[in-house]
Amino acid sequence: MSNRKPYVREVKRTWWKDHPFYRFYMLREATVLPLVLFTLFLTFGLGALVKGPESWEAWLAFMANPVVVGINIVALAGSLLHAHTFFSMMPQVMPIRLKGKPVDKKIIVLTQWAAVAFISLIVLIVV
Repeated sequence: MSNRKPYVREVKRTWWKDHPFYRFYMLREATVLPLVLFTLFLTFGLGALVKGPESWEAWLAFMANPVVVGINIVALAGSLLHAHTFFSMMPQVMPIRLKGKPVDKKIIVLTQWAAVAFISLIVLIVV
């Protein structure tokens, strides 16, 4: 058995602050927090809808709170950031070929955004 001690490099808690790529990564990952709150708010809204009109009105009043509106705006911005990073990564992860030729990356990304806009428009019309 060896008496050598392995080298263990010290890793500080702020290791990610030194490089712009990791700062952006941590920002993107931190956007999950307002998304979790948004999901919880909607879940409680479904529960309020089941309980009756008084509970529903109380939930609507809660959702009108400026802090909650701010959290929802941050959650929307976070989900758009996630969509942007996912859509921009898509052509590298899954290149699409039509008739043996690769489709331009910009066309793939713009098609995804067009699909998001179309589905959002349908939801706005239905609701």
